[in-house]
Amino acid sequence: MIETDLQPEPQHAPQTPIDAPVNAAHGVADAAAGPRPSAALDASSQAASRPRWTGAAKDVVAGFQTVVSAAVYAALIVTFGFQVARVDGMSMEPTLEDHDRLIVSKLVYEVGEPRPGDIVMLYYPVNPDKMFVKRVIAKEGDEVRIVDGRVYVNEQPLRDDYVPAAFRSHDDWGPQVVQQGYYFVMGDHRNNSSDSRHWGQVPKKYIVGKVKVRWWPIQDARVFE
Repeated sequence: MIETDLQPEPQHAPQTPIDAPVNAAHGVADAAAGPRPSAALDASSQAASRPRWTGAAKDVVAGFQTVVSAAVYAALIVTFGFQVARVDGMSMEPTLEDHDRLIVSKLVYEVGEPRPGDIVMLYYPVNPDKMFVKRVIAKEGDEVRIVDGRVYVNEQPLRDDYVPAAFRSHDDWGPQVVQQGYYFVMGDHRNNSSDSRHWGQVPKKYIVGKVKVRWWPIQDARVFE
């Protein structure tokens, strides 16, 4: 069974040396201070080398700007309660694919509650060092029952058209009432997902945030309600 983990993307950019143009300029200045056997040859060599140094300086400046921009974006993401994460695994297919990149809102559940249908990032209850992505199926007080793979919440069949027939399971489970302060979650790939059917309900404090955007691959970019 392949599980869908979430790997937080690093929020910092690699160090990039920014003193190269300064050192390069010193080198040219030192050369200019040395002996000059031929003024005409010196002038032509200096003129020929100038574009090369200018191009190198522009490359370094452009690289530095990229690093600064990345740092600013990372700071904005952290400051305004967002997390960038990568999907590892297939338990949320076809909604989310292996190696999809996501933006997760951590602020949304500071001011509201998870709702059935939300795709959430959560700490794995058995090992909170790991993070999973699942879909909320039922909230506290709801009764969940599964008959031949068909999910019922409070005796009503769950509207789960996002699960293709080939991805459905044929298991029986429950009935069970969701505890106060807990949620019942499942993967969309029902026959290839480890979820609340196997390791129990998830306390709200373990739900980190709501998946809002898939930004990679670009051609499959999507905003989730």
